[in-house]
Amino acid sequence: MFFVPVIASATKQPRKHSLRTDSTRSTCFLDRFVASLIAMTALGTLALSVTESRAQPVCSAGTLYLTFDTGHMEPAAQIADILAKHSVKATFFLANEKTKSGGFTLDDSQKPFWQRLVKEGHAFGSHTWDHHYFRGDIGTERVSYVPWGAKSGRMLDRAGVCAELKKSENRFQEMTGRGYDGFWRAPGGKTTARVLEFAKSCGYTHVHWADAGFLGDELSSEAYPNEALVKRAAANLRDGDIMMAHLGIWSRKDPFWPMLDPLISQLKAKGFCFSTLKDAKLGGGINQRVAR
Repeated sequence: MFFVPVIASATKQPRKHSLRTDSTRSTCFLDRFVASLIAMTALGTLALSVTESRAQPVCSAGTLYLTFDTGHMEPAAQIADILAKHSVKATFFLANEKTKSGGFTLDDSQKPFWQRLVKEGHAFGSHTWDHHYFRGDIGTERVSYVPWGAKSGRMLDRAGVCAELKKSENRFQEMTGRGYDGFWRAPGGKTTARVLEFAKSCGYTHVHWADAGFLGDELSSEAYPNEALVKRAAANLRDGDIMMAHLGIWSRKDPFWPMLDPLISQLKAKGFCFSTLKDAKLGGGINQRVAR
């Protein structure tokens, strides 16, 4: 940088309007300063926008629909933590099942958990109230509804089926202030033509799962170790597949639920996004078994 000396004239001229000149210079400086701030803010906003845009999932491999049925609930909070960690929204199907803590999935002890899921933006559907199994159509107007392992149970007509599905939703609404999203899943995925029609007439569409979406968390851990289940899911899942797991399984010795963390990471790395069934169009690119 070069400095050019300024030689003052012998006769010093008086400064005219010095007050106005200083004020004008000050104003110009402030204008330039404000303009610089605006420009910097705009650039910062643009940079932030570009960063956020790049952070958005590309979904190059498609969309998956992760769903959970109620279980003994011991790992429920940890499962919710994994979903939150990965910003994954899932769909939960609720029945009033026994829990490891000695209560039930829809009693007041579980209320904070369900409220948390609602706040975090998940979707919900009925899994019946008693979690019995639909075993067949009886006569012309009833269906057989039998507890697991029993030889006989109740016979439900249309009103009885609707009441069984709605009881779960009513209880959920008492706890959370919102109802279900128009879905249900039969325990074990076992349905009949009549029970599907009965449920549909009172506003519930049945949702099964894709063959590749069966995560196997209820299978024997000796025969189906966790690593093998993750490998199978990561290799076989395709765009539109509905995935299914549980909020705790009584029979499996080595729980599968901790593997949801690496599985979701692998699927996202492959270009999959996740969405709830509430945001999907069932029957249009959504893969589930034919209800049985």
